[in-house]
Amino acid sequence: MQTTQENKKDTKRISKYLTFFLDKEEYGIEILKVQEIIGIMPITTVPGMPAYIKGVINLRGRIIPVIDLRLKLSMEGAKFTDETCFIVVRSKNVSVGIIIDRVSEVVDISSDEIEDSSTLSLINSEYITGISKNNGKVRIILDIDKIISNDDEKKLKKISEEVK
Repeated sequence: MQTTQENKKDTKRISKYLTFFLDKEEYGIEILKVQEIIGIMPITTVPGMPAYIKGVINLRGRIIPVIDLRLKLSMEGAKFTDETCFIVVRSKNVSVGIIIDRVSEVVDISSDEIEDSSTLSLINSEYITGISKNNGKVRIILDIDKIISNDDEKKLKKISEEVK
């Protein structure tokens, strides 16, 4: 017969997260959503889009819309550096490049190391899944499916199809 502690251990889920920085804060997204990480390349601006939709890139013949994650999260924009890159993610049936300041690492984080954001009264963000306390670091775990809203999905799909 298993003890309560053993049952708790069995229900603990470990997931892999790609961690990255925006300014001095470290964030993470589920690795299963990540298609690839690429260096900065020229972005073609698409008129009439919200400021956080920077335009599109041509990635090996595929048109990929690009979002500046800093602007989407209501942060101040930043100049690109040698470490700035795109993380190409798949969300809501569309591939999107998100601009981040620099990649950190891929880490295993168990479900019991993530504090649900709804229990943290100071955090009021629809994009945050929780706060991870793992290996002595605090990371903000983002939900890429919430960052790419239904309205964004429509715009991004339209951009991808029209620019072809």
